[in-house]
Amino acid sequence: MPPGGGRPGQRPPYPGPRRPGEPPVDRLGQRPAGPRPNGPGRHGSRLDGLKDRFSDPDRDKKGLAVRIGKVAAIFALVMALIGSAAVIISYNMISVPSANEAFQAESSFVYYAGGKKEVGRFQAGDQNRDALSVDEMPDLVKDAAVAAEDRSFYENNGIDLKGIARTLFSNATTGSQGGASTITQQYVKNLYLTQERTYSRKVKEAVISLKISRQESKDEILTGYLNTVYFGRGAYGVQAAAKTYFRKSAKDLNIKEAAALTAILNNPNGFDPEKSGKDAGGTELLGRYQYVLKGMADLKAQGKALSEYDEATLEKSKAALPKFPKPRADSRLGGQKGHALTLVKTELKSLKNEKGEPLFTEEEIDSKGLKVTTTLSSKAMKTAENAVNDVRPGDKKSVNEKNEKNALHVGAATVDVKTGALKGFYGGQDYLKSQINWAANGGMAGSTMKPFTMAAALDAGYSLKDTWTGEGGMEIPGTELVVRNSGQSDADPTGHSYGEYVTGIKAMEESINTSFVEMSQALPNNHKDVWEQAVKAGIPPMEQSANDAPADYRSMPAYSPDMDPTDYLVTLGKAQVSPVNMANAFATIANGGVRNTVHVVSKVVDAEGEVVYEWNQRDGEERAMSEDAADDTSYSLQEVVKNGTGKSAGVIAQPAAGKTGTATMGSGDESYVSSAWFAGYTPQLSTAVMYVRGSGNGRLDGWLDSYYGASYPAETWAEIMGTLTDDMDIEEFPEPAWMDGEAPEDGHAPSLTATPDPTPTPSKDCSKKDERKGLCIPIEEPEESDEPTGEPTDGWPGQDPSTPDESESTEPNPTETACDWFGDCESSSPPADGNNGGGNNPATEEGTTQ
Repeated sequence: MPPGGGRPGQRPPYPGPRRPGEPPVDRLGQRPAGPRPNGPGRHGSRLDGLKDRFSDPDRDKKGLAVRIGKVAAIFALVMALIGSAAVIISYNMISVPSANEAFQAESSFVYYAGGKKEVGRFQAGDQNRDALSVDEMPDLVKDAAVAAEDRSFYENNGIDLKGIARTLFSNATTGSQGGASTITQQYVKNLYLTQERTYSRKVKEAVISLKISRQESKDEILTGYLNTVYFGRGAYGVQAAAKTYFRKSAKDLNIKEAAALTAILNNPNGFDPEKSGKDAGGTELLGRYQYVLKGMADLKAQGKALSEYDEATLEKSKAALPKFPKPRADSRLGGQKGHALTLVKTELKSLKNEKGEPLFTEEEIDSKGLKVTTTLSSKAMKTAENAVNDVRPGDKKSVNEKNEKNALHVGAATVDVKTGALKGFYGGQDYLKSQINWAANGGMAGSTMKPFTMAAALDAGYSLKDTWTGEGGMEIPGTELVVRNSGQSDADPTGHSYGEYVTGIKAMEESINTSFVEMSQALPNNHKDVWEQAVKAGIPPMEQSANDAPADYRSMPAYSPDMDPTDYLVTLGKAQVSPVNMANAFATIANGGVRNTVHVVSKVVDAEGEVVYEWNQRDGEERAMSEDAADDTSYSLQEVVKNGTGKSAGVIAQPAAGKTGTATMGSGDESYVSSAWFAGYTPQLSTAVMYVRGSGNGRLDGWLDSYYGASYPAETWAEIMGTLTDDMDIEEFPEPAWMDGEAPEDGHAPSLTATPDPTPTPSKDCSKKDERKGLCIPIEEPEESDEPTGEPTDGWPGQDPSTPDESESTEPNPTETACDWFGDCESSSPPADGNNGGGNNPATEEGTTQ
């Protein structure tokens, strides 16, 4: 081999056979050198060189950076691919869920007659919500919301990537789980997701927001957001918020009010303008409010504003917040509102469709955005409350927490005579203190039941002039019971005697118990006819007798607890009747005998604006008694107001008719007065007033200074009816028919001392009704003749009109003994009610009334 090594490409020389212990040759045909004493061999030198290369700070720094950058880029690419795959998979796997029921729920609103003034509302839980449609949502509010919450709303696709990145960074560095969201994301969170603050929910929120932004228009998303977002004070949605904060509809908000409401969205509880102290809401709200106005100016400058406003108005508005009315106390159910809403809901739940299925469930009533128009008049409601407060004794409270039996309860109700519509009522104490509505619960009816006995007797063939016993102590055949009249004393335990014979008119004027018990016993089916007549007129039966009830008894309430067809003293009013039902039953008499179903709901409109229920007057009408029987019964009740126990009700300007009532509990010396009534009507309205104590059957006599129906109840009635009818045209009642049919029982005909019928008088203008009743005689006009005759003709000028011969008259002439027949010669005076005394009930039967 030449010096210096072999030639290029020449195979290295063969080193010869390996001696024992020598290492094998390498691929170059060389054996490694043996280890150096105290030093590395050949391979150690190469490794040392490599180490020196990398440990050299001045060598290849750029290359190292490039290599690290490449690794990072590859990692980022892989992560991006994984993330993209995750997004794609999530987008396809996560579907838009069903909307949260709570955020779909809308409050149902209840209005007075006319559909404008609100009575109250039904809502699910504490959520006050009133959704608006896209067309109803004001553009001004939309602009303010975009300026306050998401200024890129019209450009973004439902999510804000920069905002999400900032949120992730903030969450990673601070440990928080919050973050800004677009309007679409907030809408999705409210309507479709829970309020939990987790990463998984944020992922769902983003994915669903992307999908919603493709499925709905920006206008629909913005409207949905403004309908679901929380504004504080229990108000969900801008419509509820506008009414809560400014007492107006959203469409009536001005720029300042719209900006203030959307500013509150950022911190509904903290930004409440009524907060005081160090963290005053108004102070904190002002800055956010000004931020919103600035955003609205930017929207306007960019041509994105939907409403009309100018920069000068915005600048001027920045100076101060709008004026916020002082918040009202939570009175959604306070006062009489709770009683009214309860009546409305009860009736809504009772309504049926053609198949007999409920029209409305409780869930639909509370959360489906119904608009319910009632028959109630705000004037009638306020009038009833004022009248009770003015008349009732001031020292008798409606709620006595220390001793409930000393609470005085007043129930009153007014019904439209022609329609059966409940116009107003007073249910007693504040609903928040007690949920018992005494206008709908009622108490023992007492003598207010007697007009139905009279109507049944007239239709059976008796007349107003037929006579009945007026003496106390009447025994009921087949029993040991004794009926007493008022005015009882130790000397006269059976009560006042009005004479052996009194007419039906006199019996009604003085509310004579014995007369009406005898009258009911003289009917073809006895007391069952009285029960049936009362039910037909509008007094609902007890539930056990409902299947046999002779009329549609949908009433308030639907049943009277003890309106029993087997009660042979039903005429004395032991049954518990509500003032609402009593007012409607008396309206039947005033309406010529036609009963209308009493009702409080006139129309219901659903959330889409479709009328789903409307009261049909024909469905609630039914003839309860003949027109003549109604007119004659009404005449007897007019006499009660003119000459009898109800004189204190005759002070109103309109013609009036009515009946006092006082019921007693217990028997004998243990009996006491438990309720006092006055029920009556004008040709337009019917009202019933009831006074009770404690649980409804507490003692009134000895506790109230005056406990007769003619006192507090009649005075309250006059206050109500006088106010409600003062502005009405004067209407007259029909004349009495003076019915006189074939009586089913002898012994009740009028004596020779009976009052004669009104003498018929000639009249040129005589109505058919008056002619039928014998109240006038038409004048016949003379026939025209060209030649005069020597004989006068009927109706000749100057000739007296003809009158019936005295021998043809069936009416007796008055005699000197008339006072005996009427009872006017009595020297003693009965109590004002004519039906009291604490013992007019049968001696051995507890719980009967008078």
